[in-house]
Amino acid sequence: MNVFQNTAAAAKASLSGRRAANDGMLAGLARGTNPLMAGKGVRATGRKLILWAAVWFAACLAASSIPAAALTVAFVNPGKSDEVYWLTASQAMQSAANSMGMKLEVFYAERDHLRQLDIAKMLAARAAGERPDFVVIGNEKRMGGPMLKIITGAGMKAFFAYSTILPEDRAELGAPREKFKGWIGSLLPQAEDAGYLTARALITRGLREKRLGEDGKVHLLAIAGDRSTESSLLRNKGMERAVQENTAVVLDQVVYGDWRRDLGEEKARELYVRYPRTQLVWAGNDLMAFGAMKALEVSGGVPGKDKLFSGVNTSTEAMQAVIDGRMEALSGGHFMCGAWALVLINDYANGRDFADEGLELVHPMFSLFDPPLARIYLERFREGVPKLDFRAHSKHYNPKLKSYDFSFANLLKTDARR
Repeated sequence: MNVFQNTAAAAKASLSGRRAANDGMLAGLARGTNPLMAGKGVRATGRKLILWAAVWFAACLAASSIPAAALTVAFVNPGKSDEVYWLTASQAMQSAANSMGMKLEVFYAERDHLRQLDIAKMLAARAAGERPDFVVIGNEKRMGGPMLKIITGAGMKAFFAYSTILPEDRAELGAPREKFKGWIGSLLPQAEDAGYLTARALITRGLREKRLGEDGKVHLLAIAGDRSTESSLLRNKGMERAVQENTAVVLDQVVYGDWRRDLGEEKARELYVRYPRTQLVWAGNDLMAFGAMKALEVSGGVPGKDKLFSGVNTSTEAMQAVIDGRMEALSGGHFMCGAWALVLINDYANGRDFADEGLELVHPMFSLFDPPLARIYLERFREGVPKLDFRAHSKHYNPKLKSYDFSFANLLKTDARR
């Protein structure tokens, strides 16, 4: 579903007509012929030369005042159009596009990985002048490779955000600007941070309150996203790192809820029967955490009291759960990844290539939200992503900027100064 209508084609057509008229006038002047009096055999002398010079100068001013056609970008959103995280990600990208004068289209795959491929084919099937300049894609369910081939094969440039090509597919697909010259780069959140920060917070409270099993250790259950997406694998890795740091912690089992609330509830219900004494429940996103909470509530338990929960994302529901004490740990801020990708794309298109920092960038974007920070977030983001000045984070707009800082804390700090 296209939620942002793209008017770039009409703008380009109008711009081309105006430029053609100016170019014709300038070409005539360059030949020493007054284009306004062509065919009349008029010799350029005296005041006519002055007049032509004045016309030429005016034409130059007119040409310089015409803005370059806006960059057009499409985003193949793998999530659902009513899924808070992915909707917020699109809103952030629209805010960035507005800030930098870009035209953005968003297409939702509705969690159907094959629909991602259909969207890429649809973009490629457009007339050459109607295709976007850049397409932002991810690698959900390993659809990144097939989409990359379609997009670059049609002359569009591709940029990976949120997730990228897995190591096992590199032999076929390579790295940016190698086998596929139109693949210009990628930007990922440092996804391991999300898993580590939330698991560590759960473990810290579990140890402090002596929520121990019969073996005298703290036990933890994990409901992960999926088995193939890199961001899911890295969040799991971060969670496992937090567990391994302390010998008094045991990871009982990892199951997969496919990022869904209903599956999170189903998996949690099974885990609670299998591990009735385990009191820490880590989840790879907020929806699965809410499903696990519901499974506890149905059995008469109280989240935040009988079991401690963690999640990832910045939905209003998740922030409120932190404030209310139902969710112990929440990390988020990575929804901004697509917006930051637009900063890199805009810089690249304007001659400030991000390649000096690397073609496959991984940046810290996660913050751990406690109740005070959750309240601040809700004050500013409850109604969606507000108007933000992304130019402050661009090297094109700030030539003296030496390195990118895409942390959520830096975004809030920079915006607060404006």
